[in-house]
Amino acid sequence: MFFSHGRRARLPLLLSRLVCDAIVLFHFSMEAEYDALIIGGGPGGSTAASYLAKAGRRVLVLEKEHFPRFHIGESLLPYNRRIFDEIGVLPKLEAAGLTKKYGAQFHLGNGSKALSLCFRNGRFTREPMAYQVERSMFDHLLLQHAASIGADVRQGWTVTRSVTNAERVEVEARGENGASQSFRAKFLIDASGRGNFTGNQQGLREIDPNLKKVAIFAHFCGVKLDAGDKRGDTVIIRLEKKWFWIIPLTTEKVSVGLVMDREELQRARGEPEEVFDATWRASLPLRERMDEARLVSQIYTTSDFSYKNRTFVGQRLLRVGDAAGFMDPIFSSGVYLACYSAKLAAEVVGRALQGGGDGSRDMRRYEKKVYRAMEFYWDMVNGFYTTPFMEMFMSPRNKFSLPSAITAVLAGELEGGWKMSWRMKVFFWLVKLHARWPLVPRISFCANEVPSEKREAVELPA
Repeated sequence: MFFSHGRRARLPLLLSRLVCDAIVLFHFSMEAEYDALIIGGGPGGSTAASYLAKAGRRVLVLEKEHFPRFHIGESLLPYNRRIFDEIGVLPKLEAAGLTKKYGAQFHLGNGSKALSLCFRNGRFTREPMAYQVERSMFDHLLLQHAASIGADVRQGWTVTRSVTNAERVEVEARGENGASQSFRAKFLIDASGRGNFTGNQQGLREIDPNLKKVAIFAHFCGVKLDAGDKRGDTVIIRLEKKWFWIIPLTTEKVSVGLVMDREELQRARGEPEEVFDATWRASLPLRERMDEARLVSQIYTTSDFSYKNRTFVGQRLLRVGDAAGFMDPIFSSGVYLACYSAKLAAEVVGRALQGGGDGSRDMRRYEKKVYRAMEFYWDMVNGFYTTPFMEMFMSPRNKFSLPSAITAVLAGELEGGWKMSWRMKVFFWLVKLHARWPLVPRISFCANEVPSEKREAVELPA
């Protein structure tokens, strides 16, 4: 082919532009590979992103929703504060005027017995206070903080596929306009919550057959709360085979929820709203708190199935929070386990990036550590639905500092080592022993209600 003189004159300019475009495309492709890609912008995803961004890593967070958005799981544990401090978000949380939580209360539904737990009483507890939060605001604040310190946060992006190999991970996501885009990173952190993206993709979810629950919950105002420091307590009312939570969110707004067997709800006559209403009205401690309550939200119903994935890690992949496993929310461990596992995951990724490896050895340690942390609470949750456990739990004896160990675990102490673990083993051994030979008074869940002046009230000793 022959070119005219004019075309020959323009040829160097065209070649120059092509070279420049190639350089730009090459630069873009290099820049498009992140150090870590995080699926989900909830507490786990935001925490992992904040740790990595603070360390100067290139992090992409893909969140399918737009924050703020409604979410349940509103009670935090004291040890969350340490993590919030480390990622630099604690001053923002303190400035938000969140409700302070100094303890928790456990009541039998007939009013016969009550146990008060104060975090500062625990001999092994290093953090005496937590927060109650509206998750819409709280999650939004955490995600904004991650973005403010350098994380690339993209909302409205739904991850549809992920592939990992020995060198990198590739994720395909769909934007709100329907167009798909591929992203590459050296590591993938799945913080997709109960959506459990990679776990479901690989068929790893194993549901606990004993914990197939359903939760019915809403926000109310006018709920009667305690005075003083106890005003911010999480209040648990235990009925036979089910329980209520009462979580003060603001000076006016309170979260109230019922957790029960899915089969019991299916057998009940009436809609979930009617079951919720009839159940709290049948309990004296609940009536005392709820008689003047007014509904300020819709009533939500969600399945509350506890599960674990068979593995929490994969090739260049770590699962955090509910994407590793979800358990019944009785002890408010969900957000803490999400943030705790996110911190550990960020540490694994950081070390691997620094050393140039795939992090596989650290990932195995990560899995053991997260599994052990979850096991602490899993044992407590399974015990909570048995009468011998409740009898021992509601009648604490200050032997071997067992109450202090329980208080510390329920506050989020997961690094206590042997001094904690042997005490928890002794407690569960005593529960088994008590099931055969009574060690403490028996309790009853029958509807014979006990007036407040005759109730047995106990504070978990230090």
